[in-house]
Order: sequence, then structure tokens, then C-alpha cells
Amino acid sequence: MNIKRNVIFSLESRKKNGLPLIENVPIRMRVVYAGNRIEFTTGYRIDASKWDEKLQRVKNGCTNKLRQTASEINSDLNEYSTCIQNIFKEFEVLEITPETTQIKDAFNKKYKKNQNEEGSKEDIPTFTFFSIFDEFVKECGIQNNWTESTYKKFKTVKNHLTQFDAELTFESLDESRLTDYVNYLRNKKDFRNSSIEKQLKFVKWFLRWSIKKEYNNNNAFDAFKPKLKTTQKKVIFLTWNELSKLREYTIPETKKYLERVRDIFLFCCFTGLRYSDVFNLKRTDVKENYIEVTTVKTADSLIIELNNHSKGILEKYKDVHFEHNKVLPVITTQKVNDYLKELGELAGIDEPVRETYYKGNRRIDEVTPKYALLSTHAGRRTFICNALSLGIPAQVVMKWTGHSDYKAMKPYIDIADDIKANAMSKFDQL
Repeated sequence: MNIKRNVIFSLESRKKNGLPLIENVPIRMRVVYAGNRIEFTTGYRIDASKWDEKLQRVKNGCTNKLRQTASEINSDLNEYSTCIQNIFKEFEVLEITPETTQIKDAFNKKYKKNQNEEGSKEDIPTFTFFSIFDEFVKECGIQNNWTESTYKKFKTVKNHLTQFDAELTFESLDESRLTDYVNYLRNKKDFRNSSIEKQLKFVKWFLRWSIKKEYNNNNAFDAFKPKLKTTQKKVIFLTWNELSKLREYTIPETKKYLERVRDIFLFCCFTGLRYSDVFNLKRTDVKENYIEVTTVKTADSLIIELNNHSKGILEKYKDVHFEHNKVLPVITTQKVNDYLKELGELAGIDEPVRETYYKGNRRIDEVTPKYALLSTHAGRRTFICNALSLGIPAQVVMKWTGHSDYKAMKPYIDIADDIKANAMSKFDQL
């Protein structure tokens, strides 16, 4: 039996008065194996300038504040590492993967000095698969400036994994266990293949991060590529005729709340903005002939020229005060989506839309009236599809929408091509 492990020495990350500690910093020993991480105090401290991060040892010729020399400290660090390796070898002979407490107890029994008061307080509890997942979410969320919706997605990912196996470990996630997880999502959760693909994508992101951080040395997921039949997701948007129908519909007196929802949706249709950006749009973002925004999702800085339609909506609310200096009468996304479906049904946006998807090898076809599929994002899609069908170059549309490559635009370009092909056929009727 061979237990893969790694012994790492590093300076502790501490702050003093809000700044990283660089003098007399504790040296820590980290042991990583089988998805577990154990932290030990070494009993030594050194200035950051005297520590060789690459070699994980004190630089030759240096001493610390207690006048302990580099050779003295490094000799003990080497001894600690050898001790850890010998402990693992003993368990390998017994063909047992040890618990973290067994490793700590065996090491601390030999080195009583590491069990001083300071060490006891500083010892970090054992990390589990799911506590490491929490660390991944925290770190990546900060680094990538995740939105609330992204945090919710990963909370859902964690919930699915926990319900699948609350005792999950990195070591257990071989091809067979990953296949079990796919079957769980398909059979227990009743997921479509496309949804399973998304879940696997998120899990693999976490597993790649865990290897980079040396929590995990099992890379079986890299070769795991199950065959999941999928189809391209239907792009739901309004044609010019449907857009006009929605704009011109007379809203009943008893449903005046739908008027503001319609205005917000139309603003998305004529600017290409995501609803999150319309929700955050301030009066200071609106200039004479354009709006200037930094998008919530991607932090892109965009300048979007105004047309008569978008100008008209802004003009309608220019003298109305909204909280936080907002431009439009925005409400929660969920409520807008519910009201949009109601508005679409009243306005007769009821073209049958056929959606095809797979669950396992089973193909499922569903036909739904378009109004039932309307959401805030249909506004952005409507803008893109109609802009392209009008002959506006894709690179110009991309400057308005913030798309960085043609891959994301391809589904819209295909739709625009279909619209133009159908328009050409009208000449045959003359």
C-alpha cells in the first residue's frame, strides 16, 4: 500500500495592524494526504526575509531572535519531515490509511515541545472535503468577484454532493464513484443531461483547485468524460412583430402594475443590458445620448448609445424619484419574471415553442407557449437577435453587450441568418 502525502513547511500568514507579519513569524508544518490536511507548530520563528520559500527552509547563515541558527532549525525541520514519513510507512505496512488524529498523536508523542500552550491554541482542526469546498467558494468568490447568483449556484452544488454522500473524500472520487454521482443526479434528482453537465463542470472546477492547493492528489476526474446527449438550448426572444404587439398592448386598469414591468423589459430589449445592470442603473450613468455602465456579472465598462425607444422610457421616469438614485422602477428578478409571463399571456405572445432535451438516453420533446418561457434575459436576447437581423455587424453588437468572443454570439448569429433567409423567401410570393 502506498499513501501519497506531502510535507510542507511555510511561514504562518499573520497580520499586525492590518499588515502582513514579516518579523519573527512562526514556521508551520503542513501534512497533506488523502484529502486531509494537518497543521503543526514547529516551535521555531524566523523573519520573512530569512526564509527561502522555494526550499522551505531558513536561508544559510541566518539566525532568529533567539539566536537559533539556520543549520539548527533546518536540522529539526528535516527531522520532523523524516518522522512524519516514518509514521506513514508504519501505517503502509499495516495497509491502513490513518486518521488525522493518529498522525498528530504519533508525531506529538515524539515531540512533546510542540504541545506547548501556544501550539495547542494554534493547531488547526482537520479539514474535510466539504470544509475545503467552503474554502474554495470563499477564495474564488473573492478573487473572481462572484455575484450572489454564483454563490447560490455553488451552494446548490454543495447540497447535491452532501445529499449524495455526506462522508465524501477526495480519495474516493474515482471513475466508478463519479459515475455513481451522475446516476444519482439523473435518477434521484431527475436532472436533464444538460444540468448534469453543468454540475460536473462546477465539481471539476473545485477538484482542479483542490489539487493546485495540495489538498487533493486524485486527478481521476480529468479523464472522466461521460457521454451525455444534449441539444443546444433554445434561445427565447421576441421578434419585431411580437415586440410591437407587447408595446402596443393596452394594459387593463386592474393590472397597472404590469406597465412598469413592461417598461423595464422593453428597456432591456432596446439596450441589450442584463436585468442586473438595469437594476443598478443610476441617474449618473445616463448621459445625453448614451449610458455608461460597469456590468455586475463581468465588470465590463460599456458605453451603449441610446435610441428613440430607450430614450422614451428614460424620459417617462425622469421626474420620478426612486431609492438610491435609480433610473427605473426596478423590483426583484423573480417578481419581474412572474409578471412578464402574465403580461406575455395577456398580450398574446403565445407562439408554440418546441424544446428538446435528454434524460439519459431518453429524448423528451416539450411544446410550451412562448409567454411561459419569458424572463428578463429574453430582453437581452431580443436586442441581440433583432440587431443582427437588421444587419448591424456582430462586432458592433458585441461592443454594446460586452461579449468578448464570437463563440457566445454564434447562436444569435445563426438565428439572424434564419430570419434573413425567411425574409428573402417573401420575394417568391410576388
